[in-house]
Amino acid sequence: MIVMGVVNVTPDSFSDGGRYADTAAAVAHGRRLLADGADVLDIGGESTRPGATRPLVSEELDRVVPVIEALAAEGAIVSVDTMRAEVAAAAVAAGATIVNDVSGGLADPAMLTTVAATEATYVAMHWRAHSDRMTDLATYDEPGGPDDVVHAVVRELGDRVAATRAAGLPDHRVVLDPGLGFAKRGDHNWQLLAGLDAVAGLGFPLLVGASRKSFLGALLAGPDGVPRPVAERETAGHAITLVLAQRGVWGVRVHDVRGTRDVLTVWEQLREG
Repeated sequence: MIVMGVVNVTPDSFSDGGRYADTAAAVAHGRRLLADGADVLDIGGESTRPGATRPLVSEELDRVVPVIEALAAEGAIVSVDTMRAEVAAAAVAAGATIVNDVSGGLADPAMLTTVAATEATYVAMHWRAHSDRMTDLATYDEPGGPDDVVHAVVRELGDRVAATRAAGLPDHRVVLDPGLGFAKRGDHNWQLLAGLDAVAGLGFPLLVGASRKSFLGALLAGPDGVPRPVAERETAGHAITLVLAQRGVWGVRVHDVRGTRDVLTVWEQLREG
C-alpha cells in the first residue's frame, strides 16, 4: 500500500492549524514524513475544510511551487493537491509527478487536458461543490436505495473516468478517490467505506483519505457529545488503514506517516507468515 504524507502549506488547515504555512517549515515537515516512511508527499496550498475560502491563484502558486522544487530536487516523489490547471502545470514543471485533484476535473475545465499533456498520474476524487457549499449537497438515498451514497459515488466517479478518457488521459495514469468528507455526512462516510468494493469495481486503483476527519471525531465523542479533538483521532485512522490494506486499496493519504507505516509493517509481517 502506498502511504501519501500530507504537507499543508496553508494558514487555515483543519488538521495542523497552519504549522507548515511557510516554505522552510513545509520542506522540513516533508523531510520528516519521508524519514517516517512516506512513499509520496502530497503538497497542497488550498484548504478544503468545510467553509474554507479559496486563495488567489498567485497565492497558491507561491505556497506550493518552492516546496515542490525543494523536495523533488532531493528525490522525493511529490504530488500536488490542487483543483487548478495552472497550479498543476507549474507543479509538474517543478517536479511533481502526481496531480491530486479533489474536484476530479470539475472545478477547472482545463485541468484534464492540462494533465493529459504531461506524464503525471491523475487522482480524481468524488466531489460535488467547493467547501463553502459542499455540505448542502450531501444528499443521498437511504442505504440500499438507487441513489444511496455508494451508488452515487460509483456513478459520478464513472462520469469522471469518461471525462479523463475523453481528455486523452490513459487509464494507467488514473487513480480514483471516493472523497470521504466531501459532500458527505458522517453516516455517508461509513456507508461508503463499507461499500468500497463497488467503487473498486470501476477498475482503478483507489486512494482513500480518512485521516483526522470529522466523522472519526464524532465516532469517538465523549459522554458530553463533544467530538474527539483532531490530533487525537490517529488510532481510529490507523484502524481504517488496516482494513483498507486487507481489502487491497492502493493508497492512503495520512498525516501520521510513522504510525501508518508501523501498522502496515505489522500487517505485512503477519500476512507473510
